[in-house]
Amino acid sequence: MKKLLALLLSAASLLCVGAAAAGCDDGNTIYVQTNAFFAPFEYYDNGKIVGVDVEIMNKVGEKLGKKVVFQDGDFGAIIQLVHEGRTADAGAAGITITDERKELVDFSIPYYTAVQYVIWDPTVTTDIEVSKNTDDEDVVLWSELRGKVIGVQNDTTGDIYVNLEINAEGDDYDPEYKGQLQGSGASCNPYENAQMAVEAMYGGGTDSQRPACVVVDEMPATYLTNNMKDRELMCAPLYYTESQATEEEYAICVTPGNTELLNAINEVLEEMLKNGEIDKLVSQHLGLGE
Repeated sequence: MKKLLALLLSAASLLCVGAAAAGCDDGNTIYVQTNAFFAPFEYYDNGKIVGVDVEIMNKVGEKLGKKVVFQDGDFGAIIQLVHEGRTADAGAAGITITDERKELVDFSIPYYTAVQYVIWDPTVTTDIEVSKNTDDEDVVLWSELRGKVIGVQNDTTGDIYVNLEINAEGDDYDPEYKGQLQGSGASCNPYENAQMAVEAMYGGGTDSQRPACVVVDEMPATYLTNNMKDRELMCAPLYYTESQATEEEYAICVTPGNTELLNAINEVLEEMLKNGEIDKLVSQHLGLGE
């Protein structure tokens, strides 16, 4: 009898682990979906997910007196999982606010404005020229990407922007997208994460499939350029014109109707933004500060 009871308890425990948010959860845990290949916002360090978003959500957990559990998965699945609310309460992965996503989830206030960047190796791709913006900073114009194979991380803003620039036509696209790559022969190759996209520039597939450059958000672009020291990588902000950057705002998403969690996230973000804490965390996780 004792052995049978032990087996039943063990089975129940396993069911709770596999379906924590679907019935076994006691309401004291916040489950957060992420994609942990987006440094400095989320990345692995010694087998543990760390980063700016992790620190933000841990503060939210402290505020609500709840444990926070990060679940690493496919970036493209985050919005749907949070929308359904069965296995995830929130999504934190440097997620850009878009009208389409707002139909499925509730967003926090924005906490970071990011510019899309281009990564390339000038010893491999020799025909990308750097321009100057109105502040005399180095930038790359969209026109430099005409006719090129462009690597992106699947389902990210970079992916969205590149495809809109290639495929935009007539009234089918938002006026902020210029369609500057349309008709140029440019193509978009999606990868599971930004590092895989960068590595693909050096091999794998045919020459016609190999990316000449990668378009990704500012922070992962900076992180990869600084840390892939065996490559001659360069990166620069991606601009439409010398005065118009390609930018977006990050926010944390929650399951629709979860007002308590959303309010707590907003309160934490407001305090961190007021104190300049988020910018400090970005620098720290990029290895630029203490």
